[in-house]
Amino acid sequence: MKEQLPDLHSHFSDLNLEAHMYASQWFLTLFTAKFPLCMVFHIIDLLLCEGLNIIFHVALALLKTSKEDLLQADFEGALKFFRVQLPKRYRAEENARRLMEQACNIKVPIKKLKKYEKEYQTMRESQLQQEDPMDRYKRENRRLQEASMRLEQENDDLAHELVTSKIALRNDLDQAEDKADVLNKELLLTKQRLVETEDEKRKQEEETAQLKEVFRKQLEKAEYEIKKTTAIIAEYKQICSQLSTRLEKQQAASKEELEVVKGKMMACKHCSDIFSKEGALKLAATSREDQGIETDDEKDSLKKQLREMELELAQTKLQLVEAKCKIQELEHQRGALMNEIQAAKNSWFSKTLNSIKTATGTQPLQPAPVTQPPKEST
Repeated sequence: MKEQLPDLHSHFSDLNLEAHMYASQWFLTLFTAKFPLCMVFHIIDLLLCEGLNIIFHVALALLKTSKEDLLQADFEGALKFFRVQLPKRYRAEENARRLMEQACNIKVPIKKLKKYEKEYQTMRESQLQQEDPMDRYKRENRRLQEASMRLEQENDDLAHELVTSKIALRNDLDQAEDKADVLNKELLLTKQRLVETEDEKRKQEEETAQLKEVFRKQLEKAEYEIKKTTAIIAEYKQICSQLSTRLEKQQAASKEELEVVKGKMMACKHCSDIFSKEGALKLAATSREDQGIETDDEKDSLKKQLREMELELAQTKLQLVEAKCKIQELEHQRGALMNEIQAAKNSWFSKTLNSIKTATGTQPLQPAPVTQPPKEST
């Protein structure tokens, strides 16, 4: 600074402003304490490329760019300028870039820096020789005591850290052993469950085979019953049709007989006096008692015959209704049997899936809901 900025150096000397009052923070923190990051990045790039000498370049560039302001400031103003105003000036990236260009243009020979280092060491040695030996020994003793206390503190810290690390490692080891025991137990349980699952699977396969055989037999039986029921239904239908035909024939024969009886009655004088052509009874005043007996007998016989025909018709209708009810019942039994077969198939399929899922360690599926058979319609 005395060679490149002599006027600023003399001004600082007049103010008793030494370099360590403002530059020590620059050298210790590489300008990161106060200056913006955009400027710090450039300084670190140059430091990695050029070496430690770039710190002197940047420091001299800062003093050179701020020389006019520093020459007009007093002691307090200079310190405040270094602390507040100087970092604000380089917040803009353009100012930081210009500062880096100026720092690269400053020449600080390495030989001269080594010469200054030797002169500084010589000056320190001469000061130590001129110093009182007692004071030097006291200072050396105090420095050694401080170093000893620092080393003891570091030793205590290291010992504490070592004990803490051992305890932590032991705890981790215990936890790992406990976890290994738990995993081994879980592995044994898993193997046992696997064996049980395989046994259950084998049993279920056997049960499945048995169920298939039972279902096959039931299905064959159901098909046989369905065929038998179909044949019975066909026979019932044929019988009902025959009964209906017979009833119609009997009704026609009854009508013909009734017509014949009416013709005979109309041909008879005595009967014609009693019955009209419509079959109504004439109220004759003479011989009512004698003819009434014969007419009552004929009417009773006709009513009896008509009643028998109505009874036979009612029986035929009843048989037809019973046949229809039987057909409906057989159809209902067939539907219920088919639903039971389907439900058994679904239950077996869901059990098989659950056993497979349990064996693989996943959650078993819920069994499919069994469809209820339809209610019998009345």
